Amino acid sequence: METLISFIGASLLLTILPGPDIIYVLVQSISNGKKFGIVTSLGLVSGILIHTTLVAFGVSAIIKQSENIFFTIQLFGALYLIYLAFITYKSTDEVLLNTPVKKENLFKLFKQGFIMNVLNPKVTIFFLAFFPGFLYSNTQNTVVQFYVLGGLFMLQALLVFVTVSMLAGYFAKYLKTHPKFNTNIKWFKIVVFVGIAIFILFS
Repeated sequence: METLISFIGASLLLTILPGPDIIYVLVQSISNGKKFGIVTSLGLVSGILIHTTLVAFGVSAIIKQSENIFFTIQLFGALYLIYLAFITYKSTDEVLLNTPVKKENLFKLFKQGFIMNVLNPKVTIFFLAFFPGFLYSNTQNTVVQFYVLGGLFMLQALLVFVTVSMLAGYFAKYLKTHPKFNTNIKWFKIVVFVGIAIFILFS
């Protein structure tokens, strides 16, 4: 239970970090309305199931072969998160909300969110780095554990995205009136990535 609580906490921190998905939900909500933002959220979150499946069966097969290889995966995961922290440190990206958005029908918007998530190989790589460090049982089937983690990640991501959709106007106003936001969130990202990397190494 402690591991699962830690996983949910880490997942929430990662989800609220401004990235392509959450910015896309925010822009859709501001441009077209809350309903469009929520449907976009559902599409994006549904795509997580595909990445979870790839990681679940791939890593589970490796664990059965060798614990040393699994430790290598954990080490890779920690190093990848530290790499993301370094990239964030070097980055000058800003959270921009002036991207023009075409209004689509709801089903097309759902499909677009789903495809956008599924076709992003960085998501699978990230899950490969993130999930193995939070396996919580020595007796439960590893595939089942990955799906539990995937389900929890999907649930919290949906809650965060829907909240962003509902409060889109407030977030937009805040970003426009707080020019230091990008600098603050940059260091927040670095701390989160490094902190989770350390947890994965020593868990």
